[in-house]
Amino acid sequence: MDKYFCNPCGYVYDPEKGDPENGIAPGTAFEDLPDDWTCPLCGVEKSSFQRVIE
Repeated sequence: MDKYFCNPCGYVYDPEKGDPENGIAPGTAFEDLPDDWTCPLCGVEKSSFQRVIE
């Protein structure tokens, strides 16, 4: 599963960790996040994220 980073603030969504503080279980792919999920640091929408290319 790919990691995604937030363009405005640099937060990286790591699917292996999920976002437990906001109800997203570890193992949740970015594509499977709810449409209303936002960056936990700056609050922008999923559309502001880009896939991390390693």
